[in-house]
Amino acid sequence: MATYNKRGYKPAKPEPEVKEENVIEQEETFDGNSTTAEVFNSLDAGASRTEEWVQKNQKMIFIFIGVIALGIVGYMLYDKMLVGPKEDDAANEMFQAEQYFDQAVNAQVANDSLYNLALKGGEGKKGFLSIINDYSGTDAANLAHYYAGMAYLNTGKFKEAVEHLEQFKTKDDILSAMALGGTGDAFAQLKDNKSALEYYEKAVKASDNEVTAPRFMFKAAQLQLAANKKAEALKYFNDIKEKYETSPEGMNIDAHIAMAE
Repeated sequence: MATYNKRGYKPAKPEPEVKEENVIEQEETFDGNSTTAEVFNSLDAGASRTEEWVQKNQKMIFIFIGVIALGIVGYMLYDKMLVGPKEDDAANEMFQAEQYFDQAVNAQVANDSLYNLALKGGEGKKGFLSIINDYSGTDAANLAHYYAGMAYLNTGKFKEAVEHLEQFKTKDDILSAMALGGTGDAFAQLKDNKSALEYYEKAVKASDNEVTAPRFMFKAAQLQLAANKKAEALKYFNDIKEKYETSPEGMNIDAHIAMAE
């Protein structure tokens, strides 16, 4: 029988073989030796070791936690039963000393006796020095350093003034400026102008209020004039004129500027 070939007819190509690589790779991915499985196995092993360590050392862990808890409770009791009452006692004791100090400051003439009463006590109450010694670590004792330093400054005991004022610590910028400026005054009286100028500059930086800043700028300028450093003095005088012209130090500032030019 004759074979009839249709024009243009091409026999169909055989289907290509499907390689089994993908199947193999898929099997390798999930055969239990994959990276993900290894990670989980490692985590399980680490967790087991942690549990074993905790079980083995749980007594030590409980003791450690107990010590921390006992420390916290102890501190709270200490603060409530000792520190709090100590602060109250110190504040009550200091009230009379503060009264003496205020009376001395407001007296028409220098009153060393009132400053001495403020320092050493009177009328059955402690003075600033006793409060510093007996209530060390309290806020009242810290403030007593400031008052004691100022009392010594006003009674001419400048080394003692420096000693106490340098121990006073505060976050109040005005009070800080007063203490720093007072320390500068004490050093100026001791003829240590370098230290005095250093503390005046610290006082100016501590607060830019219109009371303390121009006061200690002016004192710093005077020290610079005394050292014949007119340019440095002129800078302070100009700053006073620019920023604090209405302050007492700014009233006649033009005359001081002319002197320094």
